[in-house]
Amino acid sequence: MTSPKSAELASLIFANARHDGAHATPVAGLHLFRESAPTVPDQCVQTPALAVVAQGAKELRLGSKSYAYDCNQYLVVSLDLPMAVSVTKATRAKPYLGLRFDLDLSQLPSLEANIPRRRGGNYEGLFLSRMTADLLDPLIRLLRLLARPQDIPVIAPLLQRELLYRLTESEQGEYLRRVADIDSEGNRIARAIAWLKANFMRPFAIGALADAANMSPSGLHHHFKAITKMSPLTFQKHLRLQEARRLMLAHSLDAATAAYQVGYASPSQFSREYKRLFGAPPSYDVQRTRQTWGVHRKQERGQPSKV
Repeated sequence: MTSPKSAELASLIFANARHDGAHATPVAGLHLFRESAPTVPDQCVQTPALAVVAQGAKELRLGSKSYAYDCNQYLVVSLDLPMAVSVTKATRAKPYLGLRFDLDLSQLPSLEANIPRRRGGNYEGLFLSRMTADLLDPLIRLLRLLARPQDIPVIAPLLQRELLYRLTESEQGEYLRRVADIDSEGNRIARAIAWLKANFMRPFAIGALADAANMSPSGLHHHFKAITKMSPLTFQKHLRLQEARRLMLAHSLDAATAAYQVGYASPSQFSREYKRLFGAPPSYDVQRTRQTWGVHRKQERGQPSKV
């Protein structure tokens, strides 16, 4: 059964997301989403964030592991992770409504003195937890600010800090604190991910990656796969393919040129791996994505969209 707070959250998102697609807001880091039908998986590299479903349901796939959730749970991403995201429950009468709030984990050390530390369990870069009233309350107050933009510069930073505090004191808040702890495996894997993002066009070298993380090659491979659900080499492939897709969409590059720019020596290998990740060859996927963008632009202008 939907609680009054959950219903209010859905109502606030509905009021501020009047058509399908993603919606930026005047509150830094707050994004709203609406979809009137289930969507195909969309590949992305997600930075640390809190994701909440107010109505409908969603599924994320990280490596070989899936995470399905609705308004009864929230999802937290604590590292930059390549994943596939899809809406699984939505209709025109009852659209999917959700939000993403980007997390500034650099604020965590200033909260440490107020939060008891708990250890235990294997660390994962993404986790689901049950939704609580303590978390819903600041989210609702944050969304209410959209009707009072003059209050945003003063009140939004306070609510953002409260949200981060609520997450770190939650049942799985230790996962977030491990990323901030410079001596933890989570922090070392975060450094390895940062190195991969800066050097994904270079030939893969496990030794250089291990040096960046200050770990042994075997230790890096073990912890990297445990936390991200994929090997470092697979992670690099995701980064390359998603950057190539961005280049084709944003700069109209052909597939071969994009492949060479992101470090592929073989356009045929690029096409095979691209189709495996995105579900279609490069040219077809780019065309399909642009058509989807066109539908969302028409809806934003109040024009009917084609099915």
